[in-house]
Parts: sequence; structure tokens; C-alpha cells
Amino acid sequence: MISPTTRRLAITATVTVALLLTGCSTTPAEPDAPAGTAAGFGHVHGIVDAGDSTVLLGTHTGLYTLGEDGTVTGPVGGIDLDAMGLTATGDTLYASGHPGPSTPAELGAPNLGIIRSLDAGASWEPVAFTGEEDFHVLTVTGDGTLYGIGSSRLLLRTSSDGGQSWADGAELPAVDLAAATDGTLYAATQDGLQHSTDGGATFTPAPDAPVLYLVETDPTGGVVGVDTDGTLRRLVVMSREVVESADGWGSDGGVVPVMIVEVHPGG
Repeated sequence: MISPTTRRLAITATVTVALLLTGCSTTPAEPDAPAGTAAGFGHVHGIVDAGDSTVLLGTHTGLYTLGEDGTVTGPVGGIDLDAMGLTATGDTLYASGHPGPSTPAELGAPNLGIIRSLDAGASWEPVAFTGEEDFHVLTVTGDGTLYGIGSSRLLLRTSSDGGQSWADGAELPAVDLAAATDGTLYAATQDGLQHSTDGGATFTPAPDAPVLYLVETDPTGGVVGVDTDGTLRRLVVMSREVVESADGWGSDGGVVPVMIVEVHPGG
């Protein structure tokens, strides 16, 4: 049985794939946006489940909300920042990217560094690397630990105090990061999924994992990812051991639209 958390991850990942593929499409014709729907926000950099049947979209022109009925509104707070690396823990949002023409100057330029919002994106405050760095890859754990890789160097940076101080970790060409509740850090790289159990100091390849370009974890210990064919895959991790069935990864063998095939002990 698919849990509510897993189902939300599936929905979010499906929306991610659809929006990313739309953003990469070369098809010129697009239907007019219906009333109450924002248009022209460009491509989607990141998606956060707001937990109230609303999804937050980090886009090239700000943060937008996607309602359960498909209505998109924004930019939230009227802030037109290029929201890269959007991630959240509880009611706290973190992001990076670049300022737009009317983005508040205190957030930094030409790069935002790491910024934080405590009011669902209505306002933002600078946290670290203001004006210096653009973090395309950023994630935060439930206890507030931040992991990020900036665009200037493929170096994992870690902060356990909300961005006040930072430690350098491994050199890693990752396109996405996700942290599990047991502290394991997963990284999607061109050489396949890698994981770290020492806070990002070192990484090792995950056995038999497919090449993923999006990766997420859930509170049950599961790992969800989207591979380069657009297939959503889920790996169940129990007591830090991979529960294997075939290659240990479940998939529907298809492309978008996608679904989760759960992997259980005994296949």
C-alpha cells in the first residue's frame, strides 16, 4: 500500500517531471492562461509541498503557488527573484539564485547566496554568501542542517546552525541532493546515485542504482528519484540495508505519466 507521504512525493515528482519537460520543450504554441492563473514564469527550478494541498514552484521570475485545482498564482509577495535550489523544513523556506529587476537590494546581487523566508515566500532575508554565490543544489534536513553546492565550485558546503557558519565537504558534481531522517545524504550525479553517512565528507555509489536527475526522501526511509527517461523510481531502505527485488529499484518501466512501484521484503 502506498502511504500518504509516498503519494504526495509521487504527485510532486510527477508535477516536477511534467513542468521540467514543459520548460525544456521547443514547441512554440501554448494555450492562453485561464483567469486567476499566472503566465510567463519561465521554467521551474524547484518544487516544495506546502502541506495544505498547495505546491510552491520556484521559477525564473519568483515563487508561485499551484493549487489543487491546477490554478497557478504569483509571484508570491510580488518578489521577482530567480528562485534556485528551493527547499524547506517546517515553515522555513530556503532558496538561492539571482535577483530580478525589482528584487529587494538587501538580498544581494548578482547572486543571492542563500536566502530564507519564514512566511511562505511573502518576504525573504539574506542568510549567507550574499552577492557571492548561486546555489543550484540546496537541501535542508528536519533539524535545520543545510547542504548546498554552489555554481562556482563543485564543493559541498554544510551548515548546522541555520547558515551562520559553514564547513566544506566532498567535491561532488551533483545535480540534486536529499537528506534522509537517519542522516544519510543522497546525491544524484551523472555517474549514478551516491550516498554519504558522514555528513557529506565522503560519498560512495549506491549499489545498482539508476542514473537519476531528481532525488527525494520520505520519513519512512524511502528514496524516490526520477531517472533520465522520466521514470519515477522508489527504493525502500530499512535499517540502512537495501531491500532488494531484481536490481533493488522499482519502476513502471515507462515514462511520464509515472507511478511508484513499492519494493517490499521478499519481492
